[in-house]
Amino acid sequence: MSALAKNYNRRKISFNYGKGSFLYSTNGKKYLDFVQGIAVNSLGHANPYLIKAIHKQAKKLWHVSNAFIIPEGEKLATRLAKKTFADFIIFQNSGAEATEAAIKAARRYFYSIGKPNKNRILCIKNSFHGRTLATIYASGSKKMTEGFGPKVDGFDHFEFGNHKSLKKSITNRTAAIMVETVMGEGGIKVIPNWCLKGLRKICNEKKILLILDEVQCGIGRSGNFFAFESSKIKPDIVPIAKGIGGGFPLGAVLMNKRVASGMTVGTHGSTFGGNPLAMSVGNAVLDKIFEKGFLTNVKKVSKYFHSELSKLKKDFPKIIKEVRGIGLLIGLQLHNDQTKFIQKLMDNKLLTIRAAENVIRILPPLNVKKQEIDMAIKIIKKVCLIQR
Repeated sequence: MSALAKNYNRRKISFNYGKGSFLYSTNGKKYLDFVQGIAVNSLGHANPYLIKAIHKQAKKLWHVSNAFIIPEGEKLATRLAKKTFADFIIFQNSGAEATEAAIKAARRYFYSIGKPNKNRILCIKNSFHGRTLATIYASGSKKMTEGFGPKVDGFDHFEFGNHKSLKKSITNRTAAIMVETVMGEGGIKVIPNWCLKGLRKICNEKKILLILDEVQCGIGRSGNFFAFESSKIKPDIVPIAKGIGGGFPLGAVLMNKRVASGMTVGTHGSTFGGNPLAMSVGNAVLDKIFEKGFLTNVKKVSKYFHSELSKLKKDFPKIIKEVRGIGLLIGLQLHNDQTKFIQKLMDNKLLTIRAAENVIRILPPLNVKKQEIDMAIKIIKKVCLIQR
């Protein structure tokens, strides 16, 4: 009997090792892994370059307090600031921590300019921003908050795509609007560029902040470094995690100079956030993602993948309702519950994971090969034929 708590409904399988896009089970079977730790292993399993970076740093220094300068963190922060809208970065260990820090930064900014009552965050109902006490209430999901009262106040919600609901929900106490650029757990729903531009305009008019949660969709998964980049807007705060660590626990909150002015000494901290080992891994991930042609290839293979999935939708219209997503953050929405379909995919050695609205999430590594995509398409087609 396992001593682990039952907060996960774990599948009856375990793995011995992984390599690239594949996992190898303890009973000797090979699986095409298009979960990748839920968009975490951006460069696949056991990437040689990341292994080398970890090994090199592990022989020197694992951890030192943030009471001292950490050169590896200075380097990673500088690279992120140079590449993005951000002027300053605070490192964390996970996406939920990064989102918490984003909330704190938004509230603290208004406090620092003499507006302490401007502290409410407006989010999409049934979104996902993490599993901490504050972030589950930010998500506005009854399922996630049930049994965890009293309610953490300070969050208001609007319906996805309902602009009247959004504008009506903004009050003189609203500090920021926080949305996922692509809703992951919510069903791989992409916020279109015109909406992102509209959000930026509203935030400018109301003199509030825009927080874009790119924990799942950021770090190259869209084909751009950030999913919002194609909209040409600049947010005020962006929490990141998952792909930036390539499988190693690493998160961060990126912010502009204005917001960062409120985060003075003692306002936020993390014992493990920004440790030398994590920073070395983050720098190694950026080395690969910033390589010439890397993101261009993500766009190329994702375009091919979407095209092939669209063909399957055309061939099996009674099974596949919609192909969603952007880049290699893909959702296959079925007409019926996806549970049995996901199990059949697994039986045929393809690993995927569920999202809301009967969506199957497909999250290959960013360096996935065309022949691996073809393998996935073949398996999905086979399961469609079985289910028909």
